Amino acid sequence: MQIVQYGHPVLRWKAKPIQSINEELRSVVREMFDLMYSAKGIGLAANQVGLPLRFFVVNVTADPQEKDEEIVFLNPRIRRRKGTTTGEEGCLSLPGLYANVDRAEEIVVEAFDLEGEGFEMDLDDLPARVVQHETDHLDGVLFVDRLAPDDRLKLEPRLLGFESDFRKQQSNGQFPPDDEIKRQLKSLEKGLVTK
Repeated sequence: MQIVQYGHPVLRWKAKPIQSINEELRSVVREMFDLMYSAKGIGLAANQVGLPLRFFVVNVTADPQEKDEEIVFLNPRIRRRKGTTTGEEGCLSLPGLYANVDRAEEIVVEAFDLEGEGFEMDLDDLPARVVQHETDHLDGVLFVDRLAPDDRLKLEPRLLGFESDFRKQQSNGQFPPDDEIKRQLKSLEKGLVTK
C-alpha cells in the first residue's frame, strides 16, 4: 500500500459506499493508519491509497500512541455546515503544497464505525476541517479545487510538476496506463477490498 500523488486518476474518482465490513477492511484500515503516521498526516482517504471506496481515517494528534484519538469514518455524510473559516491545508497526495482554504466552521457528520454502528459527531476547528477535506477526497475533490482562481494559478507550476512526475512513473512501469487504472478501479468498486 502506498499514498498516490496528484496525477493519479483515483484522486478524481467518486468513491462507492462500503457494502460490508470484514477482516480485510479492518486490516486495510490499520495499514492506512500506519501509513498516515509514517507520512506525518492527520487524515487519509481510501482513494489516496488507490481504493475507490467511501471511507477515511483520522487522528488529529498525528500520534500513533494516541490510539483513542483514531476515528474511522465509513460512508460519511456531512449533514450540516455552519459559518465559514479560512485555514491552511496540505495533503499527503500533494506533499509540500499548502494553501489557505475556506471551509465551514462547524459541521455535523454521520458515518459508520468498523463495528457497523452509526454515529454522529458535531465538529469544529481542526477536526471539522479534516473531515471536510477527507470527505472531499471521496468525491474526487482536492483542496486546490477550492482555492480562489488567483491562488490556484500560483500553484499551477507545482501541480504540473506533480502531473509530470506521475506520467514519468507510468512510462517507467511503476503505474499502469490510465485506462488500466480505471478498469482496476471499476473492479474494486464491486466491494472487493484489496491491497
